[in-house]
Amino acid sequence: MQITGRIKKINELKVFGGNNFRIRSMVLVTNDKYPQTLQVEFTQDRVNLLDHYTEGSFVKTSINLKGREWENPKTNEVKVFNTIEGWKIEDDVEQVTASEQSPDRNDDLPF
Repeated sequence: MQITGRIKKINELKVFGGNNFRIRSMVLVTNDKYPQTLQVEFTQDRVNLLDHYTEGSFVKTSINLKGREWENPKTNEVKVFNTIEGWKIEDDVEQVTASEQSPDRNDDLPF
């Protein structure tokens, strides 16, 4: 599955546990008719994929949707947690080209 949009924020690398599990996330605003703000997580050696991008970049991201159940041992209440995991990211050439071709609002000045 792929999602496209503009990177709103790239978060710092976080390391957890004795096995040094690494995770880094970005906040992506989709280019849909009704834009969505999504957090996409990159783990382990894929955290480095975000090094080549900056906030404001238009990207196409390949993702997996992951979900898991958790049962509270005290109340037996079951909750479901969802994660959007990125495994590939690249420039969205179509969006970059469209934004470069959009007219500048200052072009109509007479001087």
